Amino acid sequence: MKKILVWSLFTRLSHLLMMVFMLAVFLTPEVKQLLSLHVALGYALAVLFGMRIVWGLMDVRYSKFKDFSFKIADLKAYMFSIFGRKKEYIGHNPASSYAILAMIALTLLAVLSGAMAYGVKEGMGVFSFLNQTLFRDMKLFKEVHEFFANALMFVIFAHIAGVLLDKFLHKSSTLMSMVDGLKQSEEKGLALSFFQKIVGIFWIGFSIFTLVYLLLTPRSFLMADGNIKIDYAKEHKVFYKECISCHTLFPPFLLPSSSWVGMMDTLKDHFGDDASLDEDATLSIKEFLVKNSAEFSTKESAFRILESMDKDKTYLAITETPFWKKRHKKIDKKIFEREDIGKPSNCKACHDNIENGLLNNRDIRML
Repeated sequence: MKKILVWSLFTRLSHLLMMVFMLAVFLTPEVKQLLSLHVALGYALAVLFGMRIVWGLMDVRYSKFKDFSFKIADLKAYMFSIFGRKKEYIGHNPASSYAILAMIALTLLAVLSGAMAYGVKEGMGVFSFLNQTLFRDMKLFKEVHEFFANALMFVIFAHIAGVLLDKFLHKSSTLMSMVDGLKQSEEKGLALSFFQKIVGIFWIGFSIFTLVYLLLTPRSFLMADGNIKIDYAKEHKVFYKECISCHTLFPPFLLPSSSWVGMMDTLKDHFGDDASLDEDATLSIKEFLVKNSAEFSTKESAFRILESMDKDKTYLAITETPFWKKRHKKIDKKIFEREDIGKPSNCKACHDNIENGLLNNRDIRML
């Protein structure tokens, strides 16, 4: 028996990148400020696994799909022999053959469903157009994405468990071979052609390039903001002039129509000030606010605010809504008391584009 090269440098590097990217992508989705990183990692994984399909279709010894063992009889025999004497495979055993195909399929499905959820929920990316028609189904798209992501994680853990079990029960060299690429065998070792080396370099290089490019150019079509800046001065001059003269111009979609009606009907006591307007101006602004209120918006923030509200209560301030309180509860109250902020309703302190109707997670300015 001699040591032969089984896994090329490109296969081993791709394996390392997959582990790093997978770990990062599963740690980032719940942190809103890291959503862009999460999306970029997802696309980088799609490139990694997409190129693995190309690699598997090429005549690369031990890595090509033709060398995989997909016979059910072989899989059963392998699984039942885990705790006994089992057949040794130089390349992929039946279990890992199925695991690799499952990981490829689930990764691509997770990325596709994630890109669609990104479009439906955030109005961003290549599927941003879906926000206008399917925004009420944003929860469904998120759940579909999470299903594929969790299924992928299950397969990955099963794959890792199998490798570790093989290591401790049978003293297998599989784990070490993913580091040095070598295994003991009398078979012929791997030798890449010049063309295969070029494809391998492109595989690794393009995967890394995808991640870096998307992080440095967030306006690329895969992550571009599909939400249009609203010029409220043109949309409704009276609303813009009267509101922005005293405080932040709050987009109408941040409160339901009942809140705007209640607010406009009590302008004599507008949070302690007399903000009374003439009858025509009051009616005109009220109609504009109701027409563009949360009930008629496709924004995720509008949807979440409505979802959080007590239906029997009228909220006259955005900062009173359960959604706002939940989203901002981790912020130290002393932050709101700072001289440059003044109060919780000073949304411009963190959301630069709020007066243009934009509340994107990646635009949040950390204080």
